[in-house]
Amino acid sequence: MVGVYTYVEREYGGVSLWKLKRYLAEEPTDNSTLILAEKRTQRKDPIDNFHKYKGGWNISNKHYWASVGFTAAPFFIIAGIWFVVFGLSLCFICLHYCCCRREPYGYSRTCYALSLILLVFFTISAIVGCIVLYTGQGKFHSSTLDTLNYVVKQAHITSESLQNVSDYLAAAKTIGVNSVTLAPDVQSNIDKIDRKINSSATTLSYQTKKNSKDIKDALDSVGLVLIIVAAVMLFLAFLGFLFSVFGLQCLVYFVVADTCVSMDEWVKNPTAHTALDDILPCVDNATAQETLKQTKTVTNQLVSVVDRIIINVVNRNFPPQAGIVYYNQSGPLLPVLCNPFNSDLTNRQCVAGEVDFSNATEVWKNYICQPSSSGICKTPGRLTPPLHNQMASAVNVSYALYRYGPFLVNLQDCTFVRDTFTDISRDHCPGLQRHSKWIYIGLFMVSAAVMLSLIFWVIYARERRHRVYTKNLMD
Repeated sequence: MVGVYTYVEREYGGVSLWKLKRYLAEEPTDNSTLILAEKRTQRKDPIDNFHKYKGGWNISNKHYWASVGFTAAPFFIIAGIWFVVFGLSLCFICLHYCCCRREPYGYSRTCYALSLILLVFFTISAIVGCIVLYTGQGKFHSSTLDTLNYVVKQAHITSESLQNVSDYLAAAKTIGVNSVTLAPDVQSNIDKIDRKINSSATTLSYQTKKNSKDIKDALDSVGLVLIIVAAVMLFLAFLGFLFSVFGLQCLVYFVVADTCVSMDEWVKNPTAHTALDDILPCVDNATAQETLKQTKTVTNQLVSVVDRIIINVVNRNFPPQAGIVYYNQSGPLLPVLCNPFNSDLTNRQCVAGEVDFSNATEVWKNYICQPSSSGICKTPGRLTPPLHNQMASAVNVSYALYRYGPFLVNLQDCTFVRDTFTDISRDHCPGLQRHSKWIYIGLFMVSAAVMLSLIFWVIYARERRHRVYTKNLMD
């Protein structure tokens, strides 16, 4: 008997595919290669003698990351200059106070008032920048996780659906109706395609779990960096580190924008080989076709087995001396099962007098007889309970394979991946870009405001000290 006889659609979440190749079962293909976001990603590559990078969006290419990082280079340079200048200035100030001490004299009321006003203004700006920064960071983190979880869910649906197809094909091999099973060549073909499907599903499941953890760890690290920035903001401002963080966020902003543009371009060219092969896979055309053909073949043959038993055994009135085909079957004739495919596996319409997958087992229950201990019908009927169960198993496995047909077609033409990227581009990318821009703006406000606050804090402290000294002299 088969362990599972009902078709169930299941959805799962929690896995990612960032490193998995699109093609789950390798077959030779003639698809062209598409460079994603080609114009947008043409940036100078510092590790290639500053030539323009022309490889398009590709998160697995070190030259892509180098070119994006070079875009944020000005902020890292500013951070370095600030560190050097501030360090030298601090040394000169220390030497001045240690070696050239003298009494302060005079102060400017205008300078005192202006430095105080600007100090308050930039302090408030820094606070506002922090609010924008943390609001943006929280929403960006949430949007990124939502996008990741969506990809994860789609990937797991694919993996589980592939595994279900494999399970139902394997179950079909064990189906026997009145000792009649599938032809040996069909069973052999099931074994071959099962190996491919199981390999694909296992690889997909492993890679998605591994890469999901890596991506979530990276997101948590980004959040931790921003928390540290808040906790020791003044010290980091002294070192110019805020500009470095700003440069890092600039890099993240460009990568997010590049990714969304790349998804839009892939949707328009879904069969081309691209760097998005590393994100979400679909079964290659040859494997999908082979699997689809095999599910149709198995469905067709299982239905044929059931119908042959109905026509040649169940609906015949055999005499007792007929042997194993006799169990005192009698009464109204049992309707045959509708075969959804012709012998050439083209679609077929049901005709009058046939029952389809959805109601066959219920209709056939009306034809079950009351059997004796020896399995002979004591009441009118065409089916014994064991024979009905065998036929029901064949129907349910056939129905499951038939229902997975559209899924396999979607894998064949990459509809599944195209729909996923379309949904991400439409529903997730606007939020990702908007929230990463909030972090961008927030870090800029915090960086500039804290730096300027430090400068005017020094000026204000100096003027205040001079003001106190002058008042003491006047008193």
